[in-house]
Amino acid sequence: MSDLCDRDGAGRLAAKIQDFWRKRGFDVVVETKEEGFVSTMRSARTDIRSNMVNGMPTKFVPAEAS
Repeated sequence: MSDLCDRDGAGRLAAKIQDFWRKRGFDVVVETKEEGFVSTMRSARTDIRSNMVNGMPTKFVPAEAS
C-alpha cells in the first residue's frame, strides 16, 4: 500500500479527489502543502487542502449548452 502522506502519494490523492468531483460537474481546487517533520509520525508529511466545506464541493459548474 502506498503512503498517502508523502509528497507523491498526497499528489496522487489530490488529483483523484479533483478528478472525482470534476466528473460530477463541480469545480474543486485541491492542493498539497508540505508540513515538514512531525514527531508523532516520526516522518515528514504532506497535507491536502481544498476549497471544499465538510468534504463537499461549493462551486457547481453547469454543463455548456450545445
